[in-house]
Amino acid sequence: MALSTIERFLLTLTLYNLLVTAAVSIYGIVARPSLTKKIISLTILGDSLNVLAIFIGFRVFSIPPELVSEVELERFVGLAVDPLPQALVLTAIVIGLAVTLFLVFLALQVYRLYGTLDTRRIRELRG
Repeated sequence: MALSTIERFLLTLTLYNLLVTAAVSIYGIVARPSLTKKIISLTILGDSLNVLAIFIGFRVFSIPPELVSEVELERFVGLAVDPLPQALVLTAIVIGLAVTLFLVFLALQVYRLYGTLDTRRIRELRG
């Protein structure tokens, strides 16, 4: 089964949207002076990369990865979706949550010590 023009267009648009979102979040991490904005940008980057991993493992006309009988093995190999990207994304979500919580804790400690979350001001106060 071939993809129609509109389906191909939507898949391409989704891919470009993911890449632009990742690029904007990298800009937010690098260029914004606020630690809060850096943490939010890092979270958005992780989420967009997770969606990109799911997008790579996506098949348009697919069946669940469940082998019912040995007779349909050739059809199963051709149509079944790969569960590995889904498992990796679940692991990445848990790791991303832990990293985000750690960064929020560090930002709270920085705010308690310096009274600001602006990295330029922290650099001035630190000397």
